Amino acid sequence: MDFLTLFLIYLCFVLAVTALLCLCSGRKESFLARSVNRASQVLALVIPTQLQRVTHRALHRLFHTRSCLFVVLHVALQAAVFGEYTWEVFVYCWELQFHVLLLLLPYLLLAGNVGCFLLCSRANPGTVTKSNAASLVKVYAYDGVLFQRGLVCPTCAVEKPARSKHCSVCRTCVHRFDHHCVWVNNCIGASNAGVFLLYLLSLTATAGAVAAVTAAFLIQVLLLSNIMHGTYLDAQGQEHAVEIPFLVQHLFLTFPRIVFMLGFVILLTLVLGGYCSFSLYLALTNQTTNEWCKSRRFGGSPHLPSQPHDRPLVYKNIYSKGIWRNLKEIFNPPTVLERKKK
Repeated sequence: MDFLTLFLIYLCFVLAVTALLCLCSGRKESFLARSVNRASQVLALVIPTQLQRVTHRALHRLFHTRSCLFVVLHVALQAAVFGEYTWEVFVYCWELQFHVLLLLLPYLLLAGNVGCFLLCSRANPGTVTKSNAASLVKVYAYDGVLFQRGLVCPTCAVEKPARSKHCSVCRTCVHRFDHHCVWVNNCIGASNAGVFLLYLLSLTATAGAVAAVTAAFLIQVLLLSNIMHGTYLDAQGQEHAVEIPFLVQHLFLTFPRIVFMLGFVILLTLVLGGYCSFSLYLALTNQTTNEWCKSRRFGGSPHLPSQPHDRPLVYKNIYSKGIWRNLKEIFNPPTVLERKKK
């Protein structure tokens, strides 16, 4: 089996697993969740108890407490990619007389991405406190399905505004809670949702720009070497016309680090592009990730106190106001005064 076939199989496997996780993420009793639970029960019979405790503590510290580990990993990956891009791709493309704006585009996008990252990680996502809870309760209406009036957070001891949620990682209630992002080590809420969307878009554009310049460089190398129009001899001495698998293997043997980086950046662009599309969909429909997940698994939930037991619960997004107004709300969240005017 040749190199290209193995790479395509690996790429399809990773994309299939990612798609499966996305499809099953909002279902409380999905096949994936049941399979993971059963597998963990079987492993619990084999793995020593002490090792289970250590693993549980490590996972809890990694995913359920504020940690800079993913931030460090985020910076390390960017440094590795741009180090390789600068050390080899930029130098080779400069010698091949690529346009300077094309070569500098990834750096410009990186600067914008770093700025959005700092703003998003340092910003207050919209913490609900005893001093502002009374005013935040008036910002959004309660839909009576996902959000009930009069509920009090048992941890923060404040009335929960509509569209808010208590984050167990940050240990605070967040207004218009979307999710807790480990990559920026902060919650995404009403005050930094717009910056987070810009962060995702700039990160996807940065990865795409690096992939485009690197791919252009490798194609230029093939064109200059005339290997695309030639033939080669196999191990038995037979002559064959040059095909795509041979070209990929040739590039991998000639520029192994560049080809590996290109494969990683392409995969990253695809994954980030999919997540960006999902985030844009949520922004244009005025939904949060928390609301989207709750609405998907709502059909199997019991009746809430405010709903009659003989009538099925029907969820309807009451917060959508049209595409442009929804998008404007992401970057300029409404206040109590604005709602009173309406």
